[in-house]
Amino acid sequence: MEIRRRQPIGVELVRRGIVSESDINNALEYQRLNPSKKLGEILYIQNACDSQKLIENIGDILGAKGILLTRSSIKIKVTDYISLDIAKKNKAIPFEISQGKIKVCFATTINNKNIDAIRMLFLNRGLVMESYITFESDIDKILKSLEGNAINSFNNVVNNADSVTSLVDTIIKTGIDRRASDIHIEPLRDRVRVRYRIDGELFTTSDISKEKQSQIIGRLKAISNMHQEKQESQDGRILSYEDYNIRVSSQPNIYGEKFVLRLLKKNTNVRNIFELGFPYDENRFKKSINKKNSITVIAAPTGEGKTTTLYSIIDYLNRPEINITTIEDPVEIRIEGLNQIEVDNKSSFASSLRTVLRQDPDIILVGEIRDKETGEIAIQAGQTGHYVLTTIHTIDSIEVITRLRKMGISNYDISSTLATCISQRLVRRLCPECKRKRRFNEKEIELIDSIGRKYGIDFNTSGDTYDAIGCRYCNNTGYYERIGIFEVLDITNEIKEEIVNGQSSIEIRKKALQGGYKPLVVDGINKVIQGVTTLQELDNKLLIF
Repeated sequence: MEIRRRQPIGVELVRRGIVSESDINNALEYQRLNPSKKLGEILYIQNACDSQKLIENIGDILGAKGILLTRSSIKIKVTDYISLDIAKKNKAIPFEISQGKIKVCFATTINNKNIDAIRMLFLNRGLVMESYITFESDIDKILKSLEGNAINSFNNVVNNADSVTSLVDTIIKTGIDRRASDIHIEPLRDRVRVRYRIDGELFTTSDISKEKQSQIIGRLKAISNMHQEKQESQDGRILSYEDYNIRVSSQPNIYGEKFVLRLLKKNTNVRNIFELGFPYDENRFKKSINKKNSITVIAAPTGEGKTTTLYSIIDYLNRPEINITTIEDPVEIRIEGLNQIEVDNKSSFASSLRTVLRQDPDIILVGEIRDKETGEIAIQAGQTGHYVLTTIHTIDSIEVITRLRKMGISNYDISSTLATCISQRLVRRLCPECKRKRRFNEKEIELIDSIGRKYGIDFNTSGDTYDAIGCRYCNNTGYYERIGIFEVLDITNEIKEEIVNGQSSIEIRKKALQGGYKPLVVDGINKVIQGVTTLQELDNKLLIF
């Protein structure tokens, strides 16, 4: 199937008599408020015409077979042929198989690249794919249902697994399907607990019999290439799961050995910086990061998405005429066209950076400034014509200056080289399936107004806000996935002068606020007003109450 739109779908559907011009105008009005929705999907949501005729004609316009996919249409066990992770990524559901041919339904929003990837997946298994399309909302409903079934069956499989191999495999595959970033397998006094970190929060999913503890430990050590006999901290990797590089860490405790599995996806598509939640327009973003002879620092505590933001910036700057080299520990995402170096036991950020400077780089990404030596070399790189991107652990962008000072970097070097500090946090998004609309209450309005007065901003609280409710789709948390809140400190001449004069972070903050700097809470409040997250979630990160 090759999807090619010959002319706008709305025009063609009107021409065919499927919908009226009034229907299209209503759909376009809806689209202005919901820009992520496609026109065909909106017509389906608004029940503008017969759904079967609509999808068949959309399919014909796009050069595909259009069907209404329902649970009753699915004649096979989907997860026997495709993992939920791949199905969700590609909006693809196999629904019938016969004589070496497998029928796969895609969302109308899918592109040829995704379709070709799924076609190759099935070809490698000896199956010829026959492609169909349906509405994205129906694909999503079926995927959510499959995800719920997978979770419900997890405990049954864990408690009835006939071998430790299938038990460990189920734990890992369930983590992958549930979008977990980490899996915790923890020996307690009378049981082994399994927890998944999803969207930054830990959830307990199962308790395993204590009798299986030694077998689980042995299996994890075997597949992660650890020493079986050692009863001490170890690091390993599991490479046997398609599309995933799983880092494994073991740590003895009083009840045995705890394992944490970090699920790192191979070949992950780098997300656009604005999809991550960056609050400013492209022109301001370019001014902040498109520089030479300088350093840009991403600042945040551990686990707040610094590396993801770095990758997004690098991907934005990546062009064939620019030589970009990265020094990372480890390389989490491989990007075409970059020279990516992984720090190991025999090297460090500082030693690798010295070598990289002899490789004629234009832009250098240093995974983290951890010590004075790395900081000084990064500063020197910025002073000698390179653009350096790096991260540092601080609570906000102003404190980057204090942290560099404490490492022993001089005020002159900081002021002459530091160009931009970006600080961020990750907050959970409201679940789109169960969030409940309401008006802001008096206490919330008073809080938002007080923050607005403090920073000279007039927040509009006349609209609606939302409560996190909870449903099966979001594991009853009320939230699904995360988005960044950001602050940007551009090192202006006025701030450079404050740094050179040795002014404290308090004085630098005052000067920055006079120049238009807006702290993290401002972007957070804007995302609450936009209905993206809640004040409670913002309070979890920034303690605003």
